[in-house]
Amino acid sequence: MQHRKKRKKAQGVQNSALMPLYAALDLGTNNCRMLIARRTRQGFRVVDSFSRITRLGEDVAQSGRLSEDAMERTLKALLVCAKKIQNRNVTFVRSVATEACRRAENTLDFLNRVAEETGLDLEAINPEEEANLALAGCASLLSLEKPKALVFDIGGGSTEIMWIELDRLGDPQVVDVISLPIGVVTVSEEYAHAEEVTQESYQAIQDHVIKELRAFNERNTISHDVANGMVQMLGTSGTVTTLGAIHLKLPRYLRSKVDGMSLPFDEIHRVSQKLALMKCDERAAHPCIGTSRADLVIAGCAILEALCKLWPVGELTIADRGIREGILLNLMRAQE
Repeated sequence: MQHRKKRKKAQGVQNSALMPLYAALDLGTNNCRMLIARRTRQGFRVVDSFSRITRLGEDVAQSGRLSEDAMERTLKALLVCAKKIQNRNVTFVRSVATEACRRAENTLDFLNRVAEETGLDLEAINPEEEANLALAGCASLLSLEKPKALVFDIGGGSTEIMWIELDRLGDPQVVDVISLPIGVVTVSEEYAHAEEVTQESYQAIQDHVIKELRAFNERNTISHDVANGMVQMLGTSGTVTTLGAIHLKLPRYLRSKVDGMSLPFDEIHRVSQKLALMKCDERAAHPCIGTSRADLVIAGCAILEALCKLWPVGELTIADRGIREGILLNLMRAQE
């Protein structure tokens, strides 16, 4: 009997190894991230991953172009991804780029270089598709208790916000979406002085975000639904996951602790103000921030606090999942 169990388990492992692998690569303004996964009955299981800060969108807002240094940094990261895909014999791959590549005038040249030097077919997607992929990746965290939702992703070069209604089966339907050309990199470059965002700049960022969202808010009567307790808020980005980890006082970042957690708005404000009072090197020394995010996290906090002020839902659900997970799920559904 024991031998049969061992044989059956070994056979299951072997069958799993024969299943195709899927890869999803998300090249943002600040990060290059990839997941390689195998399909399971529950969804998928990650077998390999990659993440590196490349700051592809550095100075794009001012120059309108991807710099040579930024492209070189990014190409090195993409080459690592390409080698992982090749070494693991991945069957299905999708690679997407977001705001920096949407904005830069030399994007086509960069995409051609990526294809030539790495073999990756990198596509620059529009804001609507970016938002839909992020939603597909984190929709399972939406609650059935409230019929409407604000789902957002604070990125390096832009912030996507979706106004969602849940149907009778609990499936999210996108009613409206807006992409603000406001992200942690672009805001830091515009408002930071000597690597620090001042209290005046912090307020100016919030005012700017709220102004840009006024028409979106009014045409969807979002504030009315928030006031009537019909709205939940779900956020996916490095900003919200960092705040979640700091709130939990984690000695190091743990996705299993942060993904799906709820964070009250008053705690978002408390942690944000605590970080804003720190010097950049103090933030860099924090195990849940590090040197690569120390100069950007305050800009993210200001954007997030603006959303909380405009829409006082009272609580945020944090998702450590998004575009890459959405790509994987879509790739897998396409093979059904």
